Amino acid sequence: MVYILAVASALSNALASILQRMGVEDAPESSSMHLSLLTHALKRGVWLLGFAFIVITFLMQAVALHLGDLSQVQPILTTELLFLVLLLATWFRFRIGPWEWIGCLAAAGGLAGFLAFAQPGNGNQAPTNLGWIVVGSICGGVVLLAIALTMRGPRWWRAAMFGTAGAVGFAFTAALIKMVGNYYATGWIHIFGHWQTYALAICGVGSLFLAQNAFLAGPIAASQTALVLVDPLASIAIGIGLFGDNLRTAGAFGPLEALSLLVMFGGAAAIAHSPLISGMKGDDERYSEMLSLRSRSKRLVEAVHEQVPTDVIEQLPPTVLEHLPREVIERLPSE
Repeated sequence: MVYILAVASALSNALASILQRMGVEDAPESSSMHLSLLTHALKRGVWLLGFAFIVITFLMQAVALHLGDLSQVQPILTTELLFLVLLLATWFRFRIGPWEWIGCLAAAGGLAGFLAFAQPGNGNQAPTNLGWIVVGSICGGVVLLAIALTMRGPRWWRAAMFGTAGAVGFAFTAALIKMVGNYYATGWIHIFGHWQTYALAICGVGSLFLAQNAFLAGPIAASQTALVLVDPLASIAIGIGLFGDNLRTAGAFGPLEALSLLVMFGGAAAIAHSPLISGMKGDDERYSEMLSLRSRSKRLVEAVHEQVPTDVIEQLPPTVLEHLPREVIERLPSE
């Protein structure tokens, strides 16, 4: 049940990532790190639909974390990239090539190897207040450092750093979810008597805000790689430090687990940097990332097409052009 819920959570989060990416991709660049970004997003129905999937993800993840351990549940969330490949290939008409298949096999095989060798479990230790302070301080410091690093550098670097900050925030949020879930199991009213409930709300909203900035700051490859890869690593460390998660590391198990994680992360990074995920087409990086143009929904296309340069539309593949609304096609120069 833990594995089923974790995989379902990954699928739901993949849907949320795509929908919310489309919800902010036409936002002004000046809205980065401003509340105006969320104001813009709240006006887009597609972003709100993505938020609904985030709620579903949260509920399934909460149950999975209550039944299982951080180091058991969070690594499974890397399967989100596999679902992204499937969704982008079917709904957005991208072609799946050998690079994507290799990445998918490596990510899935590495994850299976890690779970088989490590056999994570026994994370039933009750965290102390000192433990929360230490772990929270470390996570907060990493988040602040990552945000500071977004002030300079190319767009892919800014997206990756925002993604790293959001990923660490989500990992710490997952620890809070597990704790609040344990309180909820003893009676829902008990959750309001513990500070973790209020910290969960603050950290969850803050991490979501950082993730939105990651989507806006640059290519989806950079932001998604950081979000998906940093979260499991941070969660494994938090699970061991706070909840006493056990991983089999004796003998050959330790090196095999490390190798499995390297294979898994290598495969996930390969997927995230493939043209299928990044969608980097054309000369203008900002507008060539617009997934809405590739969507099968005419409403989504109509919402952004006026902001997209004609030369970018021209470079879309024929399978996409033939499904665009007439007013979009009429903008193209006649041969």
